[in-house]
Amino acid sequence: MATYLTLKYLHVTCVVLSGAGFFVRGLWMLGKSPRLQQPLVRLLPHIVDTVLLGSAIAMAVISAQYPFAATWLTAKLIGLLIYIGCGTMALKRGRNQRQRALFFVAALLAFAYIVSVAVSRNALGPLAWLP
Repeated sequence: MATYLTLKYLHVTCVVLSGAGFFVRGLWMLGKSPRLQQPLVRLLPHIVDTVLLGSAIAMAVISAQYPFAATWLTAKLIGLLIYIGCGTMALKRGRNQRQRALFFVAALLAFAYIVSVAVSRNALGPLAWLP
């Protein structure tokens, strides 16, 4: 059985891969690159994000920390929903290039918030370090 530390390393690796992949795809979207239609580019994010979610669930079970019981995990979950919504609008559903660019920036901000909440274990995220 996987240890918590192994799951955490897997999770963090997938966070980096997912975030970097989204960033590159967002740049390709802004540049209207045909690379976005390549089969691997379309499939790989789903695989990485599935492993990311699976490792998150496994860590929550092992640590007995769950959203709606731990406020920082609730904040991460809400941030994740915002990230997914904005990311979908940026890469697929935005009506025009300007709207897609705005949603791309919003998704990146949501991603940064999620990471800051995870690092600080505080729902305030980047504001947690203010005096």
